[in-house]
Amino acid sequence: MKKNYILAFLLILGAIIYLGVSALKEDKVYFLKVSEAVAMGLDKIDQARLFGLVEAKDFKQSKSKLEVNFLLADKENKEKVIPVYYQGALPDTFKPGVEVIVEGKMNHQSNIFDATLIMTKCPSKYKKKNN
Repeated sequence: MKKNYILAFLLILGAIIYLGVSALKEDKVYFLKVSEAVAMGLDKIDQARLFGLVEAKDFKQSKSKLEVNFLLADKENKEKVIPVYYQGALPDTFKPGVEVIVEGKMNHQSNIFDATLIMTKCPSKYKKKNN
């Protein structure tokens, strides 16, 4: 009888540990600059947050302004780019030349980053001026 309790306890403990480790693996999100993501290999990236600049080249926004395709360029090395697709409401300050963080998944079939969230960096006009 005592062996049954010990066995049940070990099974429950094993299940809890397994669920905890699985949850941690699924929630892992990389935060990368564009150049880091390109160097890592886009085929190896699933869930990620990418930081870069919205390029004016190939910038396409729907008339409803709820859909956008653009190139996300590395801030220091503008030759490193990742194509991004986003559908949803955009921040008011979103436009070419702005620094953004995009969160989403890499679509390995189309090699386009499907963003689920776009955050823009506050423009310098909001910064306090030094006198």
